[in-house]
Amino acid sequence: MREAASKIVSREVLREKLAEHKRLGRSIVFANGCFDTLHVGHIRYLEGARREGDVLVVGVNADSSVCNLKGPGRPILDENARAELVAALRCVDFVVLFAEPNVEALLEDLRPDVHAKGTDYTTDTVPERAVATRLGIRVAIVGDPKEHSTRELLASIRKEPHA
Repeated sequence: MREAASKIVSREVLREKLAEHKRLGRSIVFANGCFDTLHVGHIRYLEGARREGDVLVVGVNADSSVCNLKGPGRPILDENARAELVAALRCVDFVVLFAEPNVEALLEDLRPDVHAKGTDYTTDTVPERAVATRLGIRVAIVGDPKEHSTRELLASIRKEPHA
């Protein structure tokens, strides 16, 4: 099995692996996103998330949820390709796919120590803030300013060159 692919696990397997890490006293960080065409903003977000703890778990939106969030023509890459690209990053320990519109159920299920979100959020606008607070999960805003987006990258690629 390819190394990156071995990091992509089911929720059930992930729960077992995280329980072992917690028994060893390691802190778990959870980050999530669509990661449709990986760009530098994604890398900086995930590296920032990793600095918040010992083990980084990344939830990758399934194709159905990307389509609902981003609209027609998305995702560009299918969920398995996006998950494998994220898993190939050195800072990522585990990847799990999810189809829900947000990660509240994953936070309930996995109980990470930290929920990392990008700088397009504030601690007050994180959609899962109430669930994280109830579960005692610290919310961390990480990464660089939101100056990179897949939408802008695609628009740039589609733009015709000037003569």
